[in-house]
Amino acid sequence: MAWLLRGLRQGVVTSRYPRRSDVYGRGYMAAIAVLHAPDKSSADDELAALCPTGAILADGRLRVDRGRCILCGRCVEARPDLFAFDGSPEVGRIGRRALLVPDEDEEAVEEVRAELAKRTRFLRRSIHVRHVDAGSDGSEEWEVAALTNPVYDVQRLGIFFTATPRHADLLLVTGVGTAGMAGPLRLTYEAMPFPKVVLAAGTDAISGGLLHSSYAGADGIGSVVPVDVWVPGSPPSPFSLLHGILVAVGLLAENRAVT
Repeated sequence: MAWLLRGLRQGVVTSRYPRRSDVYGRGYMAAIAVLHAPDKSSADDELAALCPTGAILADGRLRVDRGRCILCGRCVEARPDLFAFDGSPEVGRIGRRALLVPDEDEEAVEEVRAELAKRTRFLRRSIHVRHVDAGSDGSEEWEVAALTNPVYDVQRLGIFFTATPRHADLLLVTGVGTAGMAGPLRLTYEAMPFPKVVLAAGTDAISGGLLHSSYAGADGIGSVVPVDVWVPGSPPSPFSLLHGILVAVGLLAENRAVT
């Protein structure tokens, strides 16, 4: 009886995203933004040294590689005049180079974007997702699991998780891509029917995060399976994951304005 009364008091808790923006989603520290170019007195080496994963590229042009960023906030704390947290959850991008901010030339990823749109034009009404943990620290798994709770409720959008790659349209991968998981991950990808899409979820899956260039695994999963959509974050929020899935199957644009 108590749970029934609590439900009546709370009402509908399910987010209206992506039809409308969500207050919680917009307030999440989803990525790092570069506010402006530094002045001539800013040393490139000093800026690059702020990041433990090498996400700050200061070689004459200040940029942040969101695919390497673990959202530790050191750069924001040290140089709030140059860096800030970006609260938009819509950080997923088609093409690895698109994770470099300020944005790279759009023409560099337009061909990749067009190929993905052509391949997934029939994946609209019912999307089945196979999730594979390829050596994560467990944080991304909590966010993936949250997609099925009453707040996010991805089933309302026709998105369902499946236990078999034979039924999957989209392969969602978390983790750095350890050597022990390279074979199973590749077999999972090969077992999926065509057309199929691969989404790298989180900094670890994109670049290896803190474990990049180490014995623990590859620098992300891109060397194991072909990745179509990259969703940065450490971990990415459920809103970011949902946005990435919708972008992957052509239901949302990468950059859009929601109200």
